[in-house]
Amino acid sequence: MFSLIDLKQTKVYQEALEEGIKEGEILTKLGSIPRMVKLGLSVEIIAASLDLPLETVQQEVNKQQ
Repeated sequence: MFSLIDLKQTKVYQEALEEGIKEGEILTKLGSIPRMVKLGLSVEIIAASLDLPLETVQQEVNKQQ
């Protein structure tokens, strides 16, 4: 029977964990965009600061309008 330790050592678990972490990081960055816009930062500065594509930042800004 698989124990929790065995499960955590599987490649599938590791890949799912990594994917979840990356998704969480992206969601955190996307959540920062409206606050940065309110501070008067340009989409170019926001994209560079958050290390996101300019198009992604622009789409998020457009959603807020």
